[in-house]
Amino acid sequence: MQSLLWLIPTFPFASAAILALFGSRFPRRIAAWLGCGSIGLSALVAIFSAADFLRSSPPGNAWVDHLWTWMNVGDFRPEIAFYFDPVALIMTLVVTFVGFLIHLYSVEYMRDDEGFSRFFAYMNLFVAAMLTLVLANNLLLLYLGWEGVGLCSFLLIGFWYRDPVNVRAANKAFLVTRIGDTAFAIGLFLIATQLRTLDIQEMMRRATTQWPVGSGIAIAAAALLLGGAVGKSAQLPLQTWLPDAMAGPTPTSALIHAATMVTAGVYLIARTNALFVLAPPVQFIVALIGAGTMLLSAFSAIAQRDIKRVLAYSTMSQIGYMFLALGLGAWSAAIFHFMTHAFFKALLFLAAGVVIQAMHHEQDMFKMGGLRSKLPLAFWSFVIGGSALAGLPLITAGFFSKDLILYQAWAGPNGTGWFWMAGMLGAMLTSFYTYRLILLVFYGPQKLEVSYKPGLVVAIPLMTLCVLSIIGGYVDTPPDFGGVPALSNFLNSVLPPLNAVHFGPISELVTALCASASFLIGLGFAIALFAPWRGAVVAREDPLLRLWYSGWGVDWLYDKLFVAPFQFLVSRSTSDVVDSVYNGVANLADLGSSMLRVTQNGRIRWYATGVAAGFIVLFAVVLLVR
Repeated sequence: MQSLLWLIPTFPFASAAILALFGSRFPRRIAAWLGCGSIGLSALVAIFSAADFLRSSPPGNAWVDHLWTWMNVGDFRPEIAFYFDPVALIMTLVVTFVGFLIHLYSVEYMRDDEGFSRFFAYMNLFVAAMLTLVLANNLLLLYLGWEGVGLCSFLLIGFWYRDPVNVRAANKAFLVTRIGDTAFAIGLFLIATQLRTLDIQEMMRRATTQWPVGSGIAIAAAALLLGGAVGKSAQLPLQTWLPDAMAGPTPTSALIHAATMVTAGVYLIARTNALFVLAPPVQFIVALIGAGTMLLSAFSAIAQRDIKRVLAYSTMSQIGYMFLALGLGAWSAAIFHFMTHAFFKALLFLAAGVVIQAMHHEQDMFKMGGLRSKLPLAFWSFVIGGSALAGLPLITAGFFSKDLILYQAWAGPNGTGWFWMAGMLGAMLTSFYTYRLILLVFYGPQKLEVSYKPGLVVAIPLMTLCVLSIIGGYVDTPPDFGGVPALSNFLNSVLPPLNAVHFGPISELVTALCASASFLIGLGFAIALFAPWRGAVVAREDPLLRLWYSGWGVDWLYDKLFVAPFQFLVSRSTSDVVDSVYNGVANLADLGSSMLRVTQNGRIRWYATGVAAGFIVLFAVVLLVR
């Protein structure tokens, strides 16, 4: 199967091209088969490749599928080649399988939309770009996929482009992520000029041998890659685009949050781990960014009214957990949480889509209620997915992956009690805002009539993700619970394993008990404040809640610091200095044209005189030159 790796991104690329060129002429059934079938074929090839890899490859081995040399300039020869190791295996399986379920769900969700074929063309291209990013064996090909997912996010967030709000959200996502992408591109130039390669594995080997730990060049390279990661993964300080990205169709939100786009930054840092090991200050900043984003986003989720914005802030918070793990050297724990998060976050967004359609496209949770019996599939999907997000102990996948991060936030060589406590606070806040959402939407009096009941095409993805959100964590269970950390051992064959150095009162069992207590405290607060027996719940307007609702006012701050000064300069600069150069060239050409027009007066004697004068001048020049 090694020689068939190229098929994994090729199927969705081909389908995207066909749908983009001819989709408007196809019946919707054909477009749906192309859109879903291409991702399903990619998932099958990924599953068979994974099975063959596990059976035939020893631990730490990798497949490399060289297709052709992309360009050949001196000793710079980047290839179109794919690299398949345990990290790529996990990422590819999640992207293709979860992506297929989201595509299947979209067939019913988008069935009445006039842009049906266009939607699946964009979604297929999105998955293809993410697979290129994940499987790339060099940073240049990875950057191609990186920019591809950025383009597709712009197209899908602004899919309903007739609404100016959607266009602004798409532009915001595109422009904010450009900042990180620019840093990433500069990082590529730095690495290429200093190490003379962009092959990821060779780059890490050369960096390890040529750059001392803590050297300025290593810190600069890692910091530039981190700049790209925080942009794509919506982490501080480039997190502002993600809540507004909810303007796109709900399946788009599920794909962005669960399997593509926001996880790209996590993958980039994990894949280039050697650079961050060589730059301890930058790695510590990764942990700080993760902890800060985790807590600030969790507080913001508490104050939201829009059901999708709650899930958006929860994604930022959970990606913050992954960044925290990466910054502390818990590489395998970050990938483990990526996997479980993909299951329950896709489930939550797809279930939210069912609720939104049933509520006549209403997204305000305070206008919902009483849907427990009306939408049982959506209710149980939220209960299971929300419990996994909150970390229901011993039952859901999210508990095991989050618990591993929390324990390693203490036990690792870079771990501290502060990070451990921040993680516990984040767990409590997550439990609170998750069950707040469930209580507001599914309990209490019913306020709107249900206008939609999900069909089989929607039910299959939801039920599948429910199962994965429960059993997905059992691939890596703590030894203290009599389990086997199978996934961690598998990933540690290619990622640096974390060696526990901090022992004492905070054992893995104690961490699990504290995480369970945090879960129960958050649940208790949610019940105390939003239980149906309290009567009608009214949204409060406290100043602190307004601050959290606005995402801590970061958009306002950026508007004052960057947008308003730029607009002021533009309004005052009516004659742009750069434009004056081009205007001068145009004016010079206009002057020459005016002078030539004078000579075209229609008088033959003047023409003959001009020819004679020119001949005399030419003859004189010839004589003088001799």
